[in-house]
Formats: sequence, structure tokens, C-alpha cells
Amino acid sequence: MYIKSWGSRGSISVSGRDYLKYGGDTTCIEIRADSGDIIIIDAGTGIRRLGNQLIEENLYKYNFIFTHAHWDHLMGFPFFKPLYSKHSEFIMHKCPFHSKFVETILSKVMTPPNFPVRYSDLKANIAYPDACPASFEIGSVTITPIPLSHPNNGSGYKFSEDGKTFIFISDNELGFIHKGGLPVKSYIEFSAEADLLIHDAEYTPEEYEHHKEWGHSTYSQALSVAFKAGVKRFGLFHHSPERSDSEIDELVEICRQTAAEKRHNLDCFGVSCDMVFSL
Repeated sequence: MYIKSWGSRGSISVSGRDYLKYGGDTTCIEIRADSGDIIIIDAGTGIRRLGNQLIEENLYKYNFIFTHAHWDHLMGFPFFKPLYSKHSEFIMHKCPFHSKFVETILSKVMTPPNFPVRYSDLKANIAYPDACPASFEIGSVTITPIPLSHPNNGSGYKFSEDGKTFIFISDNELGFIHKGGLPVKSYIEFSAEADLLIHDAEYTPEEYEHHKEWGHSTYSQALSVAFKAGVKRFGLFHHSPERSDSEIDELVEICRQTAAEKRHNLDCFGVSCDMVFSL
């Protein structure tokens, strides 16, 4: 399983010399299965660059999965160039959401006056398979959703292939259970023994005191889940738009020092744009 982050910033995209290492694009993750299937998680601003890369490689069939409908996870969708090619085939997986959820959120992004090109005018072939409540498969990858603790709901995912597991849980508040969300224990169990866990870590504990119930976790809360779940690698994700590269480096170093103090062999890092993983 090949995994690439095309955007790891939260809330809004940013640019400037303070954001060169971790990047300023919002959430977009690409997975390439051993079966050759391409899976795209969310359509934040990072999806623009991904689209350019896929066209360069002459690849036009994609499976889309969404975590939720907040703007920073959708705002790049109209700028995904394959949308405007009749050669493109989009499979919009609605699992685990209700039947019209994905189609509705994407069409709203391109409904006037939000965007000049209408959703109905796109040239790509777009299909919406039936929704499902539990695990499903895309090629050689088995995908299992888990409800997020986040305003307006959402879903995290487990991707399993050939005995390896990747957990992606962004926009998840471990310090508060939103309607439809789960207690921390459930996320620990879901992530147990994963090869790679990427989890929301937007706030410091001090910042969180002023942002409770906003739908995001502290780096320390996410780190605790990684420890208790016994994961091999842990990536801090959904970086605050106010946090510079050097400040993210400081949080990563705190996580590494904590792991060393606990004599825990956990690989901690901040997820950056263009970071690649191979499982």
C-alpha cells in the first residue's frame, strides 16, 4: 500500500516562508493499492496538485472517500482537473454515509454563486455506489469506517491490505464526545497494533482550553491513543493554520521525548505535504 499526503493543514490553506516544510494545503490523502486501484481521501486544496500528477501519469480512474463535509476538506474539489475530462471515471463511495450525502455536498460546492462551473456540467463519468454500514473493499484494500467525534458528524477509516494497516482519523475530538461520536477507548481499540496512525492533533493543551467542542484534539491526546493502541508509527495531522514549521517541529520533539521517557518504540512525526509511506 502506497500512501501520500497532498495536504495536512487544517481549517484553511496557508502560504509563506513559515509553512514550507509541512505545507499549507488542506486535507487530501492518496492511496495506491497493490491491485492498482487509486483511493483519494477528501478534496482539500491539496487535491489540485494530485490531479495534475494523475493527468501527467495518464491515470483517470479514481475511488473517492470522504471524512465529512466541512469546507476545508472539500474546497479543492472544483480545481481537480480530471473533473473536466471525459476520460475520467470517478467512483464516489458513500459508505458509511446516507445515500445522498456525498452527491449533495459535492454539488453544493459548485452551486452558484459558490463556483462559476456547475456540477451538472462536469465531463467526468461519476458513479455513486450504494452506501454500506460496515466494511467494504476497493481492489485489494479492505476499508472499515469509524464515527468521528466532530460537529456535524464524520468518519475515520482503517485501510487493510496484505496484513498491513493504515488508520486515518482526522477532525476527531478526543476530549469531548459529540453527537454520534465515540469514547476514547473505541478509537484506541480501532487503532490497535496499526502500522501507521495519522490522527488529528491541531491543538496544544493550552489552546484546547479555548477551543473545547470545536471538534479537534491536542497532540498529547492523540499521542496517548497511539501509545495505548500500540501503533508502530504516529503522524500528527490537521496542523493549525497558525502554527509554523518550527512550532510543529517543537510538538514533534515533545512527542519523541515522551516516547523515549516511556521507553516506547514509537516513531512520531508531523505529516507534511508530499510525505510518502509504504506499507
